[in-house]
Amino acid sequence: MSQPLFLSSDIQPRDPIVKEELKQLVLQMYRIGLRYSEAVREFQRSFLATVLREQNANQVRAAKRLGIHRNTLRLQLRDLELDIKALRLACRRPPLGERTVVGQNRGD
Repeated sequence: MSQPLFLSSDIQPRDPIVKEELKQLVLQMYRIGLRYSEAVREFQRSFLATVLREQNANQVRAAKRLGIHRNTLRLQLRDLELDIKALRLACRRPPLGERTVVGQNRGD
């Protein structure tokens, strides 16, 4: 498992590239007039959705990766109006009947 990007005792990102990208994103958000509460909410939504996708929408594994309790994650998902079913569907393969078969010979 990869190291977390942030140390618990230090809020500064370890990776200077990530720090610079975050700085540029914040500057863009500020310049377009995004309110602080909106920016924080969008960051939270994006961060949680990313972790959930990486964990194949498994909330227990995602909560463990985030370092929070599963119930806390569920509350945040509800508060942020994130649809776990949509994330789960995005992670799953389509049903057999809907899959496209590539390069299969049918003996024609």
